[in-house]
Amino acid sequence: VIDHPKYQESKRIAIFLSMPDEVQTEDIIKDIFKQGKECFIPRYKPQSNHMDMLKLSSAEDISSLALTSWNILQPSDDDSTREEALAGGGLDLIFMPGLGFDKKGNRLGRGKGYYDTYLERCMKHPRGKPYTIALAFREQICESVPVTENDVPIDEILYEDC
Repeated sequence: VIDHPKYQESKRIAIFLSMPDEVQTEDIIKDIFKQGKECFIPRYKPQSNHMDMLKLSSAEDISSLALTSWNILQPSDDDSTREEALAGGGLDLIFMPGLGFDKKGNRLGRGKGYYDTYLERCMKHPRGKPYTIALAFREQICESVPVTENDVPIDEILYEDC
């Protein structure tokens, strides 16, 4: 990931804080700060498909985040001090989680449509849609995954030995 040309050229990067069953992102987050890039993480709104990408001030900032009912760390609902990526300069790159992927760029998420809805909002931003990279385990690559017309294909899937 760290040697990937899209990562190297990106300045504003959104990345998920990994759950135990996902590719671990902690080292990537540390590298984002080490390289002087800006890091944004998801804040999901429960009972909706709305998600914002809010700025982290440092890798250590993660320890100040609240744990959601899904066991995900994220900025609290009343945290209005953080920059939202689309309210500012947009994003260059989004690293995306998922449960399954196919080689056509289709992604099976957890069913709420958070990332697809967010990417639709990105397309309306003056910068347009950021490049999207899914981080996966080889076992998550399938022949095909179910998609609907609301699903936004990802640009690239990175997995071991891809």
